[in-house]
Amino acid sequence: ILILGICAIYGLHPSDSSESLINGKDKIVMFWNIENFFEPYSTNAHNTWTGKRFYSKCDGISKTIMLVADKFGRLPDVICLAEVENRSVLNKLLRSTLLRKLGYTIIHYDSPDHRGIDCAILYHDSTMNLIKSSPKHLYDSSEVIIPTRDILIAQFDSLAVMVNHHPSKVGNGKSSGRAIAMKRMNSLADSLLHAGTHAVLSVGDFNDHIWNTQALSAFGNTAPGTIKYNGEWEKIDGYFLFGNIGVREYVFDSPLLLEKDKKFGGSKPRRTFIGPRYNGGISDHLPVIFIISQE
Repeated sequence: ILILGICAIYGLHPSDSSESLINGKDKIVMFWNIENFFEPYSTNAHNTWTGKRFYSKCDGISKTIMLVADKFGRLPDVICLAEVENRSVLNKLLRSTLLRKLGYTIIHYDSPDHRGIDCAILYHDSTMNLIKSSPKHLYDSSEVIIPTRDILIAQFDSLAVMVNHHPSKVGNGKSSGRAIAMKRMNSLADSLLHAGTHAVLSVGDFNDHIWNTQALSAFGNTAPGTIKYNGEWEKIDGYFLFGNIGVREYVFDSPLLLEKDKKFGGSKPRRTFIGPRYNGGISDHLPVIFIISQE
């Protein structure tokens, strides 16, 4: 009832047909790179990033989470985010939108990233019992901390979730940086399993094609990936699984998140900025939804 009421307040239209995508024991995990979610007037942001535009983005993120709840029957148990500046922007997100009514708790640690962005988690403590959380640095061959995003780990009683945002293909993000991140991720997952964790779900923006997963479209749109680059869809956001659980994956290609691709045809994510120009969208990435079935 609360979800329907909030959808009505937002002017969102619930699905005409209820889809049996999950059962009562399943967990819903969401991952989304939310494109430079900076404080208003942050020195890390574009110089045209204002309070009005920041809160418009908060509203769009909140609407998207409500659409996920409508599509899958209930709210995500765990929301994993990338490109978050700090805990303050998450507090503003939860306090300024109707997410404040929904009981999410923040997990966030500052990382040494040169762009000033981190990974974060919002989770429901009514459905997920958090045991501990921690950030894990990446190190180069000389054991020096790499100035990039930490891998964020949240250990719940039945599942560990790792949130990744691996070095990009441009700037400082050479392929060796991504290889280091993948090796670190695998090592951390192995350590968790050896310590008795039942299963590890590692999600994120891996900044490379995720060949081992095939996501379904949640809306039946023509979005075979999570980003669009030079007219081609690429799936760089996804998951790696360690342990014995079932995972179904959906690219959340809601029309709210898309715009017409005037140059290459079809649609593309409606991003917040195109270069220095404000575009008014939420992100250059589409969210990914994971339905977790545990035996």
